[in-house]
Amino acid sequence: MHGDTKLTNTYDQLSIKLSVLKFLVLFILSSLLLEANIQLIKKENNDSNTTLLVIGGIHGDEPGGYFAASILATHYTIKSKNIWVIPNLNKDSIQHDHRGIHGDMNRKFSTMKDSDKDAQIIKEVKEIILSKKVSLVLNLHDGNGFYRKKNHGNIFNPTAWGQTCVIDQCKLNQNQPFGNLNTIATTIKENINKKLLQEHHSFDVKNTNTKFYDEAMKLSLTYFAVTNNKPAFAIESSKNLPSLSKKVFYQLLAIEEFMNIMQISFSRNFDLNVKDIDRIIKEYGTLTINNNILLNLGDIKKSLSFIPIKSEDNVFDFSHPLGSVKKVGGRFFVYIGNEKITALKPQYFKMADGCPEKINIFIDAKTTSVDIASDFFVNDDFRVIDDGEFRVNVIGYKSKDGVESGVDISLKDMDKRFSVDTNQKVYRVEFYKKDEFCSMSMVHFK
Repeated sequence: MHGDTKLTNTYDQLSIKLSVLKFLVLFILSSLLLEANIQLIKKENNDSNTTLLVIGGIHGDEPGGYFAASILATHYTIKSKNIWVIPNLNKDSIQHDHRGIHGDMNRKFSTMKDSDKDAQIIKEVKEIILSKKVSLVLNLHDGNGFYRKKNHGNIFNPTAWGQTCVIDQCKLNQNQPFGNLNTIATTIKENINKKLLQEHHSFDVKNTNTKFYDEAMKLSLTYFAVTNNKPAFAIESSKNLPSLSKKVFYQLLAIEEFMNIMQISFSRNFDLNVKDIDRIIKEYGTLTINNNILLNLGDIKKSLSFIPIKSEDNVFDFSHPLGSVKKVGGRFFVYIGNEKITALKPQYFKMADGCPEKINIFIDAKTTSVDIASDFFVNDDFRVIDDGEFRVNVIGYKSKDGVESGVDISLKDMDKRFSVDTNQKVYRVEFYKKDEFCSMSMVHFK
């Protein structure tokens, strides 16, 4: 009998250990899934738990919202309290410039089948919204027309959504900070209307009275938040505004007004005007592939061939929050938001081990040590110093004997068909160990 008890205790201890191990495995997997499915950018300070959560891109055909979220994440400094940004919640639909390729994601926050392709993303964003740190949720949209309380035609009418601060109800049930939704929305509206680009761009508050009047909105992200006692608002810039930069202007104006109400101190590295926003929207940044290729996306050709990468498990890292890659028909299409920037036709290689981290290059009569997967700039000519460790392939340069290290190369020696950029000044310099790929740098001829 005593032996049976000991065996039972041992079994129980093993079961507990297995349960703990199972929990840890599930926790790690859920963390990996969170990282894989949702890009959450945190800009935090230690002075407060007050956090504004800004969500862009729940609808893939509303670029004003997701470009504003992206600029908030990259061009603002948060000096007090916290900002969390999800710039591209519905990434696949953003690539397709489609409201929702798996259905309307903003109608899946009440009930949804486990088989729904958006299920994991919805589960994760709900967990983020319900985080104790989150004090207020702001969901960014572009809406049709210009909302008016009275009917003034097809574009200016009560059924329009554009240029509104949307609330589901006037206030939250409990004494919740920022819980007086109507008062806050009215303040936002009044402050935005002091800074309009044109008079007919005026904002108003749109209260959907969701609980009593709007069955569709009961399925939405903001209603999920308010029913869990989280203050939540939607900002709708008008789809009828003539440019993306104007949509983003109003979105950023609204976000800044929310930060002011929440006493979030911030600065930005640009002036809040249409011209500066238009410039920022066109700054696509860089793409790093497998930490050994760096592509500047600002002036890249629409198609590049024979990009040396692995046959699988490639890692694409963007400096831009809206950067993404989609493989179609053997090519990798590179996107910033809904814009297809370039298409990369791969050439598959095994990656070499023990590649040098720096390359010595003779640039304009001076030896310079250049990091792998980086840019270097040349006025006259350059020469990769041959140390016998690797083979050099300068794409667009044709040597007489097949050796491209230890040779002075200038812009006039290059075949412009092989330039990376549209101005025909940037070319690939690739490094190999025998038949295995090391890295690619970019030479910029001035």
